Amino acid sequence: MTDLLGRWRAAARGAGATCDDAAARAGEQLLTRWREPHRRYHTVAHLTAVLDVVDRHAALAERADLVRLAAWCHDAIYDPRAAGDSNERASAELAADLLSGLGVPEAAAAEVRRLVLLTAGHAVGPADSNGALLCDADLAVLAAPPAAYDRYAAAIRQEYAHVPEPAFRAGRAGVLTALLALPELFRLPPLADRWEQPARDNLRRELASLNGPSMLAD
Repeated sequence: MTDLLGRWRAAARGAGATCDDAAARAGEQLLTRWREPHRRYHTVAHLTAVLDVVDRHAALAERADLVRLAAWCHDAIYDPRAAGDSNERASAELAADLLSGLGVPEAAAAEVRRLVLLTAGHAVGPADSNGALLCDADLAVLAAPPAAYDRYAAAIRQEYAHVPEPAFRAGRAGVLTALLALPELFRLPPLADRWEQPARDNLRRELASLNGPSMLAD
C-alpha cells in the first residue's frame, strides 16, 4: 500500500496540493474506505486497475493528475443500498472537500468533482479527454477475458447479496442495457479499438444469463 499512497501524493502534488502531510492522511483515509468489508468488486484491486490504465494512457488526457485523483475518489463512498447516483454524488462532494483541504486550486478540485460525477452514467462529451480516460479506465473490466468478467459479475452479485434474486436480475439487466445503449463504451481510440467488441460481447452474454435459470457461476 506504500506504493499506492505514493501515487496518491504524487497526483495531489501534480494537481497543486500544498499540504503534503495532509495529503498523506487523506490518502490513508481513502484507502480505509476502499478496504471496507462489504466491498467485493469495488476494492483496492479495482482502484489499482483503474490507476494502471490511467497511467498507461496518461498522455491522452489534458490533466492526467486530475484524472488520477478522480480515480481515487470515484468509488470512495460505496453503499450498495444507496439509491440512484447517490454514491457518485457523495463521492464527488468528498473529493471536493478533501482536495480543498490540501490546497488544490479551486478549478482543479471542481474538475475532479465533475469527473467523479461522470462515472454515474459514463456519458462523456467528444472533447472531454479527461472524462474519456477516467470512464474508459473504470469500464476496462467489461473487456476482460470471459472468465475474469464472470468473476467481476459474481463479485457484483455478492455486493448486492441483500437484494432478492428476481429484483437483482431486473436491476442488473437495466444497468447492462444502459451500458449497451451507449453509442460507444470506450472513447479513446487506442482503447476502443481493443476493448469495444469484447466488452459488448461480455455484456450481452451476461444479459442473456439473467434470463436463464441461474446467474453466472460464483
